[in-house]
Amino acid sequence: MITKLFPYLYFEGKGQEATHFYTDALGGKIAGILTYGEANEGDMEGVPEAARDMIMNAQVDLENGDLLMISDVVPEMGTAFRHGTNMALTLFFNDMEEARTVFHKLAEEGTISMELHKTFWSPLFGTLTDKFGIDWQISVEGETS
Repeated sequence: MITKLFPYLYFEGKGQEATHFYTDALGGKIAGILTYGEANEGDMEGVPEAARDMIMNAQVDLENGDLLMISDVVPEMGTAFRHGTNMALTLFFNDMEEARTVFHKLAEEGTISMELHKTFWSPLFGTLTDKFGIDWQISVEGETS
């Protein structure tokens, strides 16, 4: 069962500014901000120095209980910023098999940009663009060790 569905907004180096703007404009509070430099215990392998202070993930808790997630796109890391379509829908699951099933269904006739795999924040995470051009992030909640 899908446990949550949240919008994920992407920015071209303005993630910090956007996080504070949306927090104020939408009446929320910042639940967390993680820069590329802070991620993975500061391991910058594969991350350009210019991205050190850019947002890898910011979470804004909205007053109605919803969550808004924000990230900066780093072109040197193989991602592309697409102005006007710079968002993805993120599905959270508590069951790995269901996450795999939904991931592969959404990927039919689409493009997988990151295969499902374990990350330091999720036991299973992957990204794709479906056949209609919608970007999706699939994430399993739970322990990563």
